[in-house]
Amino acid sequence: MPRRLLKRYLPDHRSFKEHKHLRWLGDWLHDPNLWHLHRRSVSGAFSVGLFMAFVPVPFQMVLAALGAMIFRVNLPISVALVWVSNPFTMPAMFWFCYQVGTWLLGRPERQVRFQLSWEWLSTTMLAIWQPFLLGCFVVAVVAAVLGNIAVRIVWRLNVAAHHRRRVRARALRRARSYRDLS
Repeated sequence: MPRRLLKRYLPDHRSFKEHKHLRWLGDWLHDPNLWHLHRRSVSGAFSVGLFMAFVPVPFQMVLAALGAMIFRVNLPISVALVWVSNPFTMPAMFWFCYQVGTWLLGRPERQVRFQLSWEWLSTTMLAIWQPFLLGCFVVAVVAAVLGNIAVRIVWRLNVAAHHRRRVRARALRRARSYRDLS
């Protein structure tokens, strides 16, 4: 992964440690793995962030931060990836999760129209909660695993390309130095 690019946009870890509302976390925020950018930390952060993006609860960012602290992966990336589920993408994501859940349970799909009301939650959501939550869990696990694997592959390809560039540059410098000597 382009580490310099990520470092440019990620906040400084000292600003989190010194923030007055986050001091109660104490040593949890001092773990270096929460701030380092290496393959394990970033790929784990993708897993935590993508998993929490499919959890249908409010305050997903808090859950992602706690997951990053528990699994000792990059905290800012975990929290940022939760925004995959935002007000624009959430309806499509949760509709897909519901479809996956009905397919896994072998139940017929119900035509559901979303309404933000207590009546809708107590009637319609009560009728579809099983396929919806099962679909959310399965899609979250699949997204977390695929995100982790994709980051590890991209990271490895980037490291290999960087190594090839260094070898080529070294060979070019040697060829120039031999040419200059003769």
